[in-house]
Amino acid sequence: MKFSKLFSFLLCLFSLTGCIGSMNPTGGNSAPNYPYFITTEPLIVKKILVPKGTKLTYEGQFFKEGEQDKMMSEGKLNTIDLPTGETIDWGGVPVTSIAKFFNSEMRGFTVYADFDVLAKDKKTKFSELWQSCSNDIGIIVRNIDDWSFNTKNISDVDDCSVLYQRYFKEDSSQQAFLDNIYAELMKIGSK
Repeated sequence: MKFSKLFSFLLCLFSLTGCIGSMNPTGGNSAPNYPYFITTEPLIVKKILVPKGTKLTYEGQFFKEGEQDKMMSEGKLNTIDLPTGETIDWGGVPVTSIAKFFNSEMRGFTVYADFDVLAKDKKTKFSELWQSCSNDIGIIVRNIDDWSFNTKNISDVDDCSVLYQRYFKEDSSQQAFLDNIYAELMKIGSK
């Protein structure tokens, strides 16, 4: 009887220390060391051509931390970060990174723009609306495996920074702005 109580106590103690250690393995307020891969050549990822040097960050996985020597499953991809100073065109807007929504129940991602490198002659109503609220825009998609500017896959604009959010359904001005930016996004895709 004493042995089983001691065993239960030790098991509980080890479980607790394991949880505490995994909650903050490095001490302090550092971020988790998610697995990532740096592309060694231009590749198609989530239906987007990304340049060499792009950082692909994945969901946390057992025994996988930090830099990996090969790409992991696209299904586990959380973020595409382009090399510093490089952008890709996403709906006519220069983009530096794309990140899957944190809430796994939402099918979409956030796109981050660098409006400082958008040429004046390339501006559109869509890019102007996007820039007016922030550099990030939330996109809802039908197929989460496609992060490209594919208007057949894009079903809505969920947010534009914290200023405009579909979550606030009763706020007609927020909804109207998001409806407008979505309509302009669709016009870009039809050109």
